[in-house]
Amino acid sequence: MGTLLIKNATVLVTMDDAHRRIADGGLFVRDNVIEAVGPTDTLPATADRVINAQGLLLLPGLVNTHHHLYQTLTRAVPAVQDAVLFTWLKTLYPIWARMDSEAVYVSAKLGLAELLLSGATTVSDHLYIYPNGVTLDDEIRAAQELGVRFHPCRGSMSRGESQGGLPPDRVVEQEDAILRDTQRVIEAYHEPEPYGMVRIVVAPCSPFSVTEDLMRESAALARSYGVHLHTHLAETADEEDFCKATAGKRPVAYAESLGWLGDDVWFAHGVHINAEEIALMAQTHTGVAHCPSSNMRLASGIAPVRAYLDAGVPVGLAVDGSASNDSSHLLAEARIALLLQRVQGNPAGLTAEEALWIATRGGAEVLGRNDIGQLTPGKAADCIGMRLDTVGYAGGAVHDPLAATVFCEPQGVALSIINGQVVVAEGQLLTADLPSLVEKHNAIARRLVQQS
Repeated sequence: MGTLLIKNATVLVTMDDAHRRIADGGLFVRDNVIEAVGPTDTLPATADRVINAQGLLLLPGLVNTHHHLYQTLTRAVPAVQDAVLFTWLKTLYPIWARMDSEAVYVSAKLGLAELLLSGATTVSDHLYIYPNGVTLDDEIRAAQELGVRFHPCRGSMSRGESQGGLPPDRVVEQEDAILRDTQRVIEAYHEPEPYGMVRIVVAPCSPFSVTEDLMRESAALARSYGVHLHTHLAETADEEDFCKATAGKRPVAYAESLGWLGDDVWFAHGVHINAEEIALMAQTHTGVAHCPSSNMRLASGIAPVRAYLDAGVPVGLAVDGSASNDSSHLLAEARIALLLQRVQGNPAGLTAEEALWIATRGGAEVLGRNDIGQLTPGKAADCIGMRLDTVGYAGGAVHDPLAATVFCEPQGVALSIINGQVVVAEGQLLTADLPSLVEKHNAIARRLVQQS
């Protein structure tokens, strides 16, 4: 890949343990790895490619720890604009059941493009519905074409309505088929080595859509291959009631009974959690993906992020499904995370740096990666640049550029580098034809909903 020099950044934020901010900073990259970080005059003067980052704030690439990319097809559907989670799901399941491989591929590509333009360089996506020949491969192909670092979760649903679950029987799979296909994608795509671009995750959907047997078997399969585990947990009061009624346990106790706690596990949401459960998650180093907009949109509640952080629970940030958020702007999500912790009465409930920390270092920890999330030597060359001379940052960036990216109107990235490759330049995505992609995506979205 050669060498890359990024120089003259107004400020470079390392997100290292010392919380360094470097004026007139830059990076020197060899192949796909950061070799040197510091003031521009301390770096090599030449490289195969040189980028002048004057006027930019450089940050580590953001890490999105939970998403459902296919849901870009059902954003703002009128029937679910004012619904809670269970009603929302039961209304949308029949629409999603009409998806095919093209729909999943196109929606993944569009959703990933949106994330790239808002600062994400690593994305975890949870695909748990596989109608009409859909496979996880459809999403992986989209991610590889765009150049994003990708943690696709082989999700699953096996408990249909006839077994007391929430989804209709026609959208669930047989458990032996689920496990076979999960093994297939691990063996075909998983890259465990440092700087790997694809990491497969084993991810039964939720307590109300899979059996306890599948949860146990999935955990055993994941650990036999050394891959991570992911599921929805403690998102809503309805889910808590379901766990109590079917398993006689609260959601975290349910997860613990199935072997679903540990540093190779993270949960999406974690809203309805008590102090004892937080302590258990901290003790076992079980992570959580915080999805503030989705939790607000579906009236699910406010996750206790401050308590998680204080206890030592690994916390990452996530936009969640595009139809339970209607946006996939990860930097905007950091802003909302900050505001949501403060609205409960603590004006320092989450600081701007903490919000960006969970969007970078926290996300890396949740995904089990020590090779991303900070701009330091030896880490992957995943970096974003924010233009500071915009209307939205005026009067803010002059005081505190890092804080401005969170407190002020969320902006798109001017520059994005993933694995040493420039993916966004001058605010333009280089790896996709966006007008054509949007047109194709909208045609599929119309077709799916009009058939309902």
